Amino acid sequence: MSTRDLLIEIGTEELPPKALKRLSEAFTKGIVEGLGKAELDFSSQRSYAAPRRLAVLLTDLVAQQSDREVERRGPALTSAFDEMGQPTKACQGFARSCGVDVSELEKLETDKGCWLVYRSQQEGRPATELIPDIVRNSLDKLPIPKRMRWGALDSEFVRPVHWVVLLFGNEVIETEILSVKSGRETRGHRFHCPHNLYIGEPAAYAPLLETEGKVVADFADRREAIRAQVLEAASRLGGQAVLDEDLLDEVTALVEWPSAVFGGFERRFLAVPAEALISTMKGNQKYFPVVDSQGKLMPWFITISNIESRDVAQVRAGNERVVRPRLTDAEFFWNQDRKRPLAERREQLASVVFQTKLGSIADKQARVETLACTIANLIGGDPELAGRAAQLAKCDLLTEMVGEFPELQGIMGRYYAAHDNESPEVAEALDEQYMPRFAGDQLPITPTGQALAIADRLDTLVGIFGINQPPTGDKDPFGLRRSTLGVLRILIEKGLDLDLPTLLRQAAEGQQKQGITLLDGVVEQVFDFMLERLRGYFHDSGIALDTFESVLAKRPGQPLDFDRRVRAVSTFRQLPEAEALATANKRIGNILRQAHEGGIAVATTIESARLVEPQELALAKAMAALTTEVDGLFAERNYEAALLRLATLRGPIDAFFDAVMVMAEDPAVRANRLALLKQLSELFLQAADISRLQG
Repeated sequence: MSTRDLLIEIGTEELPPKALKRLSEAFTKGIVEGLGKAELDFSSQRSYAAPRRLAVLLTDLVAQQSDREVERRGPALTSAFDEMGQPTKACQGFARSCGVDVSELEKLETDKGCWLVYRSQQEGRPATELIPDIVRNSLDKLPIPKRMRWGALDSEFVRPVHWVVLLFGNEVIETEILSVKSGRETRGHRFHCPHNLYIGEPAAYAPLLETEGKVVADFADRREAIRAQVLEAASRLGGQAVLDEDLLDEVTALVEWPSAVFGGFERRFLAVPAEALISTMKGNQKYFPVVDSQGKLMPWFITISNIESRDVAQVRAGNERVVRPRLTDAEFFWNQDRKRPLAERREQLASVVFQTKLGSIADKQARVETLACTIANLIGGDPELAGRAAQLAKCDLLTEMVGEFPELQGIMGRYYAAHDNESPEVAEALDEQYMPRFAGDQLPITPTGQALAIADRLDTLVGIFGINQPPTGDKDPFGLRRSTLGVLRILIEKGLDLDLPTLLRQAAEGQQKQGITLLDGVVEQVFDFMLERLRGYFHDSGIALDTFESVLAKRPGQPLDFDRRVRAVSTFRQLPEAEALATANKRIGNILRQAHEGGIAVATTIESARLVEPQELALAKAMAALTTEVDGLFAERNYEAALLRLATLRGPIDAFFDAVMVMAEDPAVRANRLALLKQLSELFLQAADISRLQG
């Protein structure tokens, strides 16, 4: 079957930069899925995405669908013919719908009955007939929150469409997409190549755009070109570029022909906290800051121009002129904010609503203060410092700087607290309360910061769940999933042995003391939610699901203890004895459950005199020899060592089940053997329910 390359390009006004990559991926996915449903095979695919275009190149696409046999099932044979063997109306109607005589129908016999069927050969349709609708369907499914119209046209898209390319080999697939007739001409750079470019064949698309059109159409290639240019420019300046990956994506989506230009600013601005200068350069100007080898901000920036200017000095001067007011604003905010101590803003927090049913931020901070002091005391911190940090925690929200740059909350609190001569640990905690800010971010180091970070998140979790506004689907306006993972990471990775249900109850009590009405069972609901997030945490760490489930069966309230159990079970299951012991525990669980369902009471003590079989005597003796040692290891939470010792019971357990009938006819013997198995099960259950391991 013949094949050809296919090029699809949608040419537009400048597409939203933050959405470009997502739109490109969705467009390609839609095309590929559409071709798959149409049974049109191809060899490879490549996406192109630039500010004014979305394109897909598919190689070796078949020119036509394969012929295929189509089978239509009709009425059951029993209802297709009457007692005289004549076709019924159902049979005749089915034949008419197939366009054939009843005599041309066939029988289909299965184990479920016999039916009439009509089989026909359907000729495959040409790809050129199918591709236009595949493209339209893909465009219709793009993740565009709000579509727009342009001119007097009825078509809607994220931006006005100016040209469409549908080139199949050397043939243009003539159609109309988004009110634009398809062709084989693309457009180059808006300024460097403001005219149409004739595409001879699909494979020539990207090279043509780059050599003649001054457009690097491939998003990934353009991104790497920008990265290389920025790194080179920073090196020439004697520093290192701050390469934020999200900013790199956004800049890549803003330019077609990237050209790095560096600029500078007055050194006096370096007196402003570097984070503020970096925020304004990145957020407002899309510049890449430059730091020295110690990470200290330098008075330089790098911008990516969309043109290859013949007078770079003018481009540089223009960017320096534009950034200066931004830096001046940051300098003004910094100077103004320091005129008032951070603590003076506490009273204003009473007028800022945290959540209508949960009160103001001042109310929240009062609750957090109490809880943070409790946590600090439990982890060996200073409750007084934790209380002070909680009092100041949200004061920087009312500063000019954070009002302009919300992403600096906490960071600016640290600077202002240090300026006010607050304790260094208190100042640090104001920043640490938001850690981790994102996946993989660093965790708070100081006890005060840890206590504040945990208390603040738990108060929010209990409050939002308590007023029945938990996350649903992808909606999580208060970031409860992220907050939960932050708490779990701090507790586990910082080795804090805290009991979550206890802390959640204290958080609930703090809210109830303020007259807030919470749903019944909110503590259990939040704890369950946190355990589900813990599942994801361990999954990302490479822990098997059944390992997690074995520990979840015990519902440890301390995440650190949960982690120790999980690590111990992971080690245990690598032992050669693990699978047999897991199977034995499943069997024990089934036996004990059946006994319970049968109304048989299981004793808690073993009567040595009733152990008559050598194998049950041996098992009881082995258990007795291990119990004291293992109980001591479990008391120390040395689960790994305890499970390793319990693994030595495999031999006696296997021998017991091979030779001993647990459900003996003698009620006393049966009860004694059930008590033996119950004690054996409880030995393992001190760590986890290993019966849940799948082998």
